[in-house]
Amino acid sequence: MSVELLRRLFTVDECYKMLEAGILTENERLEIIRGEIIRMSPISPPHAAGVSCLSELFILSLAKTVTVRVKNPVRLNNNSETLPDIALLQKLPSLYRTQHPQPENVFLLIEVSDTTVKYDQEVKIPLYAENNIVEVWLVNLTEECLEVYRQPTANGYENVQTFQRGETVTIQALPDVTFTVDEILGD
Repeated sequence: MSVELLRRLFTVDECYKMLEAGILTENERLEIIRGEIIRMSPISPPHAAGVSCLSELFILSLAKTVTVRVKNPVRLNNNSETLPDIALLQKLPSLYRTQHPQPENVFLLIEVSDTTVKYDQEVKIPLYAENNIVEVWLVNLTEECLEVYRQPTANGYENVQTFQRGETVTIQALPDVTFTVDEILGD
């Protein structure tokens, strides 16, 4: 006889109640993915350096145009809230004081990845597509490339491109802004 194990899934609001009750703590790096509470992996030095480089690049070049958030929540739906490495958002600072950004506020989400490339490609990026995040960049430190995901559908992104060093890339929502892949990957 086989036994089916049932998981207890949580809503984002329930997770915040657990935080208020002290069951979860603010110091834990957690994401809520399809109702599951996921502990994020430790941040490696290359990952931290990549996030720092990108945040500086985007803040210096785009701060007057978009809100740049680093490692802060984006609420995708009632069962998922992620902590992308970088989020480029509509400039609505007063809204973000009362609630986390939602898909309609997002121009671009960026995940910097070295040890979690497969997880980002197979779990997080499809989740972003399902929730209509219009553009996602995966800074793949292992392969030293930039993966760009556009045109979300319920089944994933229809347009996926890989950019190498020496190439340039634009943000779909900001077509006049161009970056080199070398700037994105850092030295």
